[in-house]
Amino acid sequence: MDTQIHSAISATLPDWARETPVRFWDPGRKLLKSLRDYQKWRQRKGFAALIIQKLCVFRHRFWSVVTGADIPLNCQIGGGLRIPHPNGIVIHPAAIIGVNCLIHQQVTIGTKMNGGYPVIKGHVDMGAGAKILGGITLHEHCLVGANAVVTKDVNSYEVVAGIPAKVVKKLSANQSPGEE
Repeated sequence: MDTQIHSAISATLPDWARETPVRFWDPGRKLLKSLRDYQKWRQRKGFAALIIQKLCVFRHRFWSVVTGADIPLNCQIGGGLRIPHPNGIVIHPAAIIGVNCLIHQQVTIGTKMNGGYPVIKGHVDMGAGAKILGGITLHEHCLVGANAVVTKDVNSYEVVAGIPAKVVKKLSANQSPGEE
C-alpha cells in the first residue's frame, strides 16, 4: 500500500499526474489514457471525432490485451487512478470509482448484489486480489486488504481485511497506512 501520509492525497481533487504515462512502455497508464481519450472524443460530433474514437477503441483493446484488464470504455472513474500492476483487474461498467484511488492486480469491482453496484469514494486503496461486491459504498481514505471480499459498507479511515471483510484497524486522519 502507499506509504504517503494518508490524508495528504485528496479524496475530492483529482491528481492527473498519477495517470500520465512516464515512459513508452507503461501499460497501466496507457490503458487509462486510451479510456480517457475515448471518453473525451465520445462527447464530440463529426467525422474526425468518429475516426479518433475508433482509434481510441483500438488502443484500448490493445492495452486491455497487454494488461489482461477488463475496464470498460463507459465506466465512471474519477481522475488520478493508479493501477501499478493492471493484470486481471475487472471493473463492472455500472460501478463508480472516485478520484485518486489505487487498484492493485486481480481486483474485481462489480457484481450486482444487494440491489446495486459498488460506489468507491475518493482515495481508496484496494490490495491485490480484493473483491468489492454488491451495492456497497467504500468511503474516503479507506484501505481494503489483499484478497479481502467486501460485501458491506466501509467507513472513512477504516482498514478491512478477510473473507468476509471485517474492520481490522481504524486510522486517524493524519496516520500513514503502515503506522501503528
